[in-house]
Amino acid sequence: MHAEAAHDEVFADVALHLQDLVLDSTDMDQFLGDLALYSAARLSSPGTQLYCGVAVERKKKPTAAAGSDPSVRMLHQLLNKYGDGSGLTAMRRAAPVLIPDAGKEKRWPEYAAALVRQGFSSAVSLPLALDEDASGALSLYCGQRHGFSSEDIAAAQAFTAQVSKSLRVALRIDKLQDVREGMSAAMKSRTVIDLATGAIMAQNRCSQREAFNVLLLASNTRNKKLKDVAAAVITSVSGSSKTFTYFDE
Repeated sequence: MHAEAAHDEVFADVALHLQDLVLDSTDMDQFLGDLALYSAARLSSPGTQLYCGVAVERKKKPTAAAGSDPSVRMLHQLLNKYGDGSGLTAMRRAAPVLIPDAGKEKRWPEYAAALVRQGFSSAVSLPLALDEDASGALSLYCGQRHGFSSEDIAAAQAFTAQVSKSLRVALRIDKLQDVREGMSAAMKSRTVIDLATGAIMAQNRCSQREAFNVLLLASNTRNKKLKDVAAAVITSVSGSSKTFTYFDE
């Protein structure tokens, strides 16, 4: 039996479990946290405990990261400080990056020293195959030197392939959620502006266009967002009998 096929059989249950994680998660942070915990438990073996960190970079959003242990979460914070390490390199190269002995690692001396301080002696980072607007890596950490054989890395790659599929789905759901929230906010702003326009029309007995121009001019004059000016109009009309002052005296 080929190694790839063997790994596929070993991880036959992973896709179903990851699907449940996607469905049960309320947001991306929760999904990544649950994913890190599951990955660490699934890839550990008797006598060798592994720890896992997952990092995802998206356009116009801060990096999302999670770890199966506080030590791993600390490492991700240090990565932002040092700006480099095995995970970021795996993302850029789209290839696995191995640190066989953190005590002898010369490529990222500060990051390697942080690994040792957190109790890790070896690590491997594997890129996640995501959509074009995102990149990510799953990193595994071990307290033993040379903790990852070529077979271990091959198994982790097969596992990561399953993770990538589920993460792509989770990211698309997260993007749709952002779009929905953006549309909801836009609709609320539109409603506030329409209400304010109607109030100005009633008070000044003017057309909708003229009332909207009053709001627009007030927004430009005061250097405030149009929806904020509209909200002030509604507050003034509903909160007192006085006519709203559209322009600063």
